[in-house]
Amino acid sequence: MKKIAAITAIVALVSMPVLAAEPTLYGRYEYIALPEIGGEVLKAKMDTGALTASLSAKDIETFTRDGEPWVRFQLATKGASDKVYEHKVARISKIKNRADEDDDKEEPASAKRPVVDLEMCLGSVKRTVEVNLTDRSSFNYPLLIGAKALREFGAAVNPARRYTADKPDC
Repeated sequence: MKKIAAITAIVALVSMPVLAAEPTLYGRYEYIALPEIGGEVLKAKMDTGALTASLSAKDIETFTRDGEPWVRFQLATKGASDKVYEHKVARISKIKNRADEDDDKEEPASAKRPVVDLEMCLGSVKRTVEVNLTDRSSFNYPLLIGAKALREFGAAVNPARRYTADKPDC
């Protein structure tokens, strides 16, 4: 009888649903540090409507190193230095631009952007995130954190809040 009770208890434990960890709640805007980009701390927009993260960069130039694709760029942010960064390209992203109001066009134009894997620090959490490079200097936030990156951080976004995480400290 004791064996049956023990087996029943084990079966009950094994068949119990596993509860996922609760996401950390962040505001619509947060500070994020980029350890691989000179430790820069940037204001980021947490955007659940975007799929990928996007970093404001200029003078973006792809090249080959040891038979593999690489990219060279500078930050396109207020007060950024002229430092040139080089990273291995993880992939090339095809980003659809919003369709113009021109009804003659059947499909919206698309742009190809290099994507790199970058370490990011949000509060005390450090993750490696895929980031596409594009000039966002005309936007208020030089870094956009999309849904894939939000999942990496285990994040949920409260659009009514701002800067809820402590300053990056990874």
